[in-house]
Amino acid sequence: MDQQALWERYKKYLCQCPSVALTLDISRMGFADDFFCRMEPEIQKSFAAMDALESGVIANPDENRMVGHYWLRSPALAPSPEIRRQIEDAGRSIIQFARNVHTGKIKPQKARRFTNLLCIGIGGSALGPQFVADALSSTDDRMKPFFLDNTDPDGFDRVLSAIGGCLSKTLTIVISKSGGTAETRNGMLEVIRAYRNAGLSFEKHAVAITGVGSNLDNRALSGKWIARFPMWDWVGGRTSITSAVGLLPMSLQGIDISDFIGGSAECDILTRSKSAGSNPAAVLALMWYHATGGRGQKDMVVLPYKDRLQLFSKYLQQLIMESLGKEKDLSGKIVNQGISVYGNKGTTDQHSYVQQLREGVKNFFATFIEVLNDRAGLSLAVDPGITSGDYLNSFLQGTRNSLFENGRESLTITVQKLDARTVGALIALFERAVGLYATLVNINAYHQPGVEAGKKMAGAIIGLQREVLGFLHKNRGRSFSAEELAKAIRAEEKVESVFKILEHVSANRDHRVKKAADKNAFLSRYGMPR
Repeated sequence: MDQQALWERYKKYLCQCPSVALTLDISRMGFADDFFCRMEPEIQKSFAAMDALESGVIANPDENRMVGHYWLRSPALAPSPEIRRQIEDAGRSIIQFARNVHTGKIKPQKARRFTNLLCIGIGGSALGPQFVADALSSTDDRMKPFFLDNTDPDGFDRVLSAIGGCLSKTLTIVISKSGGTAETRNGMLEVIRAYRNAGLSFEKHAVAITGVGSNLDNRALSGKWIARFPMWDWVGGRTSITSAVGLLPMSLQGIDISDFIGGSAECDILTRSKSAGSNPAAVLALMWYHATGGRGQKDMVVLPYKDRLQLFSKYLQQLIMESLGKEKDLSGKIVNQGISVYGNKGTTDQHSYVQQLREGVKNFFATFIEVLNDRAGLSLAVDPGITSGDYLNSFLQGTRNSLFENGRESLTITVQKLDARTVGALIALFERAVGLYATLVNINAYHQPGVEAGKKMAGAIIGLQREVLGFLHKNRGRSFSAEELAKAIRAEEKVESVFKILEHVSANRDHRVKKAADKNAFLSRYGMPR
């Protein structure tokens, strides 16, 4: 395609969204001119399904739940006065709580004010807040955010070491809908110990965001924690950023949550349009369908050319892959759907995997994200008349053109500047695109049976470890190979797991298991001293 023809295609298909200062360019996607016409009946079905979801139907049939994250930024759309009141009350409580913390009305046990914020969560209870905290951080932040988002002991140590002597000025938010999420519970217990070791009461520094009546809610209530904020069963973790999960950390950090919610709400209005070509979420969903054949045949590479958007790729990875990666469709047919997502940031990517994108396996489509405004002030001219931001822009354009020249598809999202309103709009854009695409391929985007299966299997491993340690404790002074031990506890079919457990517990002092290594690793012996 010559440059003039490409320019005409660019003009024809550019989706312009002035209400959120965003454009979506799909000119480098290789769809046929009749594609939108052919897909019109299907995208209209998606619009109808989205209307039903927003009206309050059971949109997650597996869990018999409504899906209501859109109501969070437009409470008037909630299907009942009670839900609207809950949303509005929570919003007011968040703003007032943050104000009281900032002014010192709510203060720590042994300090004048809270200056740090530690969020403990996992998955959607951490990725969204982490992304927003990093994207919108500034030297004017009212509180410095930290996150525990795993059950890695060394990770706990690193974060707590970074907080150091400021633990007395740190407000901890524990985020878990059920209150039983192992990673979050473990992080909380480690942090409780850290407060105790510092001579502090954890409860006087703790806030819970959880479901009403959950184990965590009851613990916070009985322990007289500083505050509790709700998580509702009609908001999934990966779409919870405009609930207390995201808004409370943002507000405490000092981010204008009214701008953030405003950007999300404005994008919601825009993406309710039934005109597919002018609805950026519909355009995204249709491009995903085109690029992947509606079957996940290609990966999505996210290339944001802005350091502040580095974690956006990670956030989208969960939003898209947890929502769309499903074994069965809504009729129960095995379809193994999904779109794999990866990415880092430009121009870092150009010095890592762009080489493969241009010349290697043609198994992807790229999503460039361009931010026009470089910084608040003036930039240094690193060459005559050229700034470092000009170089960033040229690398984006160069990579985009280089991929197209070699037959690699890409789309480009351009925003004017990166602020709370824009970040809110970007999140809402992809949330809606995920929902529309899910209907196009007839799957439930709002459950995660694979995640639950992994949790159950992890629980089984913990149970097996208890058996292994119990046996070794009863037989102190003796040693066993993995195969001998598995046979002794009648777990021969689980011998590999027994071996992995023994390797792990013997590498740590916690369980007092000693390993007598053999050149043949499988003949190594394990035991507890008397």
